[in-house]
Amino acid sequence: MSARALDGKALGAALLEEVRGRVVGCEAHGVTPTLAVVLVGEDPASAIYVRNKSRRAEEVGIITRDHRLAASTGTASLLALVRELGDDRQVDGILVQLPLPGAIETEKVLFSLDPAKDVDGFHPDNLGRLMIGRPRFVPCTPQGCMRLLSHGDVELRGKRALVIGRSMIVGRPMAQLLLSADATVISAHSRTSNLRAEVEAADVVIAAVGRANLVRGAWVKPGAAIIDVGMNRDEAGKLCGDVEFAAAAERASVVTPVPGGVGPMTIACLLENTLDAALARRA
Repeated sequence: MSARALDGKALGAALLEEVRGRVVGCEAHGVTPTLAVVLVGEDPASAIYVRNKSRRAEEVGIITRDHRLAASTGTASLLALVRELGDDRQVDGILVQLPLPGAIETEKVLFSLDPAKDVDGFHPDNLGRLMIGRPRFVPCTPQGCMRLLSHGDVELRGKRALVIGRSMIVGRPMAQLLLSADATVISAHSRTSNLRAEVEAADVVIAAVGRANLVRGAWVKPGAAIIDVGMNRDEAGKLCGDVEFAAAAERASVVTPVPGGVGPMTIACLLENTLDAALARRA
């Protein structure tokens, strides 16, 4: 068996084109969505992510306002900025790029966001809405994963879905979305005693831990669907995911490449959330 690679670039581009068309419609009514992006510190990967998000936003007609702060910025100063943006009637969405420097209390910052502008979907109010099946904003990476699964015609109802990783950014909301799709969800993490056995039994695997080639291709159940959220460097310095791509592709039915899989979908879903936030605020 040779897996079909799920092209996140193409699917993300199609979603961005849809967003662009909707933005044009908004502009005809005097509405131009605006996203405030907050970057603290000089982390190279974060800077690249922010640049890519701003570039894609410009392509679809969404205004971005970048706020770049020194790594020495304290929690109080960042909280003041986030609250100022929350009060700014010209700002529709707020993105605080993670991870934040270690000295900053990340949870306190995320909790201070206006839930109606929290386009990443990390505020407790938005996570709670997701839990009860009435989401305002679905976290962007899990939403992108679900769209990739749908694009790949992956059946979820009654299937055994393994989510590797339990972060609030990906793992936990991902598990909730799969549960809402009637999958039987297993959550694996650093204390899981036999990861191989869990992978071997899974019809769907979502890998989101950030460890290069953690999931061996030989573990993959024949015909399984593999969504690789990881973004790592292997020993040779080559970009790779959490799953051994080539070996997994020999056994899976569908698999996402790294790069070019989940990443483009995350950005597209972020901009869709920003547009939805702008419309909701004016409804």
